[in-house]
Amino acid sequence: MGYYLQVEANISLYVEDINPGSSKAILFLHGWPANHQMFEYQFNRLAQMGFRCIGWDQRGFGKSDKPWGGYDYDRIADDLRAVIDTLHLQNLTLAGHSTGGAIAIRYMARHGGFGVSKLVLLSAAAPSVIQRPYFPYGLKKEEVLNIIKGTLNDRPNMLRGFGDMFFFQHVTQAFSDWFFQLGQQAASWSTAAIANTWLYEEQLFHDLGKINVPTLILHGVHDQVCHFPLAEAQRQGIKNSKLVPFQNGGHGLFWEERDQVNNEIAHFIG
Repeated sequence: MGYYLQVEANISLYVEDINPGSSKAILFLHGWPANHQMFEYQFNRLAQMGFRCIGWDQRGFGKSDKPWGGYDYDRIADDLRAVIDTLHLQNLTLAGHSTGGAIAIRYMARHGGFGVSKLVLLSAAAPSVIQRPYFPYGLKKEEVLNIIKGTLNDRPNMLRGFGDMFFFQHVTQAFSDWFFQLGQQAASWSTAAIANTWLYEEQLFHDLGKINVPTLILHGVHDQVCHFPLAEAQRQGIKNSKLVPFQNGGHGLFWEERDQVNNEIAHFIG
């Protein structure tokens, strides 16, 4: 079932809650620039396996409200806390893809992991999306600047190009069109604002060490968006973490390696 939760006076977020009767809840955080629908292939299978699957559209994306501001990791982590509080979630597994994984990490550090007993990072955009003098493994700054420029001048073309680098395995034209329209549902200003934070604000080196729950890291070795060394840095920085490399996966593990991803999550939660 789907419903809206109010997180600020004039801002509501859309939540999809599947199999709410289960006591084993997984809260999914989508990546940029998509929305909760990207986890369709997790919701179908994991709910069938007895899990409660909760997806929410972050502010500015999907069916949620699209304010002009509030697109930093702290604010979105606070939105996440509001969702967890409102739904009275406990012993939760938090699962984040790409930027959603980065926000999950910030939540764990900023809110002490309130309500969360396990963490799953899928192709997570951490500890830094871009290359830095002390971290040469991310995207080049110019690549992100081109994404922002494309967003503000020809967003459909930018989304097509981003989709082309998203998947390592072949996708059908129909699937490509479906994935493209997920990005189209976002506001242009929120799409650009999140990308802009990658350049100047958001890095999570210090956040990693504040995570104190068992953590499963799933990452494709052919990821062209969040390169595989990011996953190795997550593994080194997070205590009690396990890294599972996907030899035939890119950034779109949630679809490309959906069966193994679902099985790894189910086994991890137990």
